[in-house]
Amino acid sequence: MAPLKATADFEKLLSRFIGEQDPLLEMLKWMTEQLMRIEAENKAGAVKGKHVANRTTHFSGSRVRRFDTRLGTMYLVVPKLRKGGYIPFFVTEKKRSEQALLQVVQEAFINGVSTRKIDRLAKELGIESISASQVSEINKGLDEQVQQFRNRELDSEYPVIWIDALYEKIRHGQRVQNEAVMVVCGLNSAGEREILAIEPMETESEETYADLFQRLKQRGLKHVWLVVSDAHQGLKNAIRSEFVGACWQRCKVHFMRNVLAKVRSKHKEQFAERLKHIWLQPDQATARKYAKQLMDDWEDSCSDAVEILDSGLDDSLQFYAFAKIDARKISSTNMLERLNKEIRRRSKVVGVFPSRESYIRMVTCYLIEYTEDWTTGRSYIKKESLDEQKEFILRTVA
Repeated sequence: MAPLKATADFEKLLSRFIGEQDPLLEMLKWMTEQLMRIEAENKAGAVKGKHVANRTTHFSGSRVRRFDTRLGTMYLVVPKLRKGGYIPFFVTEKKRSEQALLQVVQEAFINGVSTRKIDRLAKELGIESISASQVSEINKGLDEQVQQFRNRELDSEYPVIWIDALYEKIRHGQRVQNEAVMVVCGLNSAGEREILAIEPMETESEETYADLFQRLKQRGLKHVWLVVSDAHQGLKNAIRSEFVGACWQRCKVHFMRNVLAKVRSKHKEQFAERLKHIWLQPDQATARKYAKQLMDDWEDSCSDAVEILDSGLDDSLQFYAFAKIDARKISSTNMLERLNKEIRRRSKVVGVFPSRESYIRMVTCYLIEYTEDWTTGRSYIKKESLDEQKEFILRTVA
């Protein structure tokens, strides 16, 4: 449909929209593009195509962006500004993560450390130059949301928490180094998932993990039934000291990888096929019996793998104590790994982050959006299942 001037009379507008396949969606698209044009002109300090001496920036073409609505998908023509970039107000409100990505690009420009990936992103976002004050203004708005989310009060009980790490390249002056960021996800009593913490870790030690858990408790967390993570020794020790009474479930997927790493290539396929069936058994006793038979059968040809399996088996079977809860969801950190994989896919477009703060800001913005989606979607675990499990735990303790 050809663009219409905002001053067009309603009769002309009506006749044009009536001829469209989806008149309501086309009306929304037209109105949205008019509002974007007005907003961009206000930001530029001038009407597009007109010479104004005191304008703040110039227009630099446009870009087509997909925008999904309840009425359907629109492909909007979004104005580009030479300085500062432009994100429509309705996208800013909905997608704080796009703001965070914009900030990463801008901070890289300010610090003079832009890479080819950053340059490509800048071109897509319509940024050619940016001032330190503009970066500071954007950061202020995002940081308020990020800090509020990271420091919010927590429920007193999260039946299950999952812990996993993200690793990204972050610039420190002239050095670029890999840094770990721990992501903690909790299952609340309503059966919904929440991101509880996003914390950078300079060193992965028992002390830093303990500090992370202490901060969760300071924010209100008191009771945890099950903690699911990999087998990092410092992490294990911190879980046992800070969450007294909670069970620790060694992620079965990480554990299987550890075991299979010690199996010769010629045996790997056959061994792996039997190995995965340990965690598919109906109960813990049957799983132990199956594992014992597997270890007896393979002890001579795969002794190192059998030794690792034997030493870590108990910790990988703790989920069986929570029979009312879907075993697939509490026996591994797969849920969190899928989330982290999605974050890595998005952060890959940046490559090297200009600072730790910019990375935490962007990751947190993504995770806020995931948490919002989780709270408005279906429960991850049925509340009735959690209530039944809690009753069972209370009877057992009594």
